Amino acid sequence: MATIFTRIINREIPGRFVHEDDVCVAFLTVEPLSPGHTLVVPRAEVDHWLDLDADTAAHLMATAQTIGKAIQATYEPRKVGMMIAGLEVPHVHIHVTQMNGVTDLDFKNARKDATAHELDEAAQALRNALADH
Repeated sequence: MATIFTRIINREIPGRFVHEDDVCVAFLTVEPLSPGHTLVVPRAEVDHWLDLDADTAAHLMATAQTIGKAIQATYEPRKVGMMIAGLEVPHVHIHVTQMNGVTDLDFKNARKDATAHELDEAAQALRNALADH
């Protein structure tokens, strides 16, 4: 059975995409830790990041870095954080989000009430920053 991320990639479930290529996609999470919180996800369903082939892992990291630069340019946080957790969905994904302290990466702080309008605005802001990059 396809993961929720595969279903988003295949457009069976809506997603706010900010990047797409042959290897991966990047879209906003619906429960952001902060505005612009983006997931970088390989198209191939791989459960654990340790099982990624080296080329895919390098591509995901480069894409996460590009997304991180867009988040930095858009929101000007102290730092942009990145995390690979992978406990909630069995499909590798890199969280890229703004942070001002290490507690900003605590998923207990995820917003379950982010509105569609807020997510759409964040996605467009990142698309604009990526286009300028």
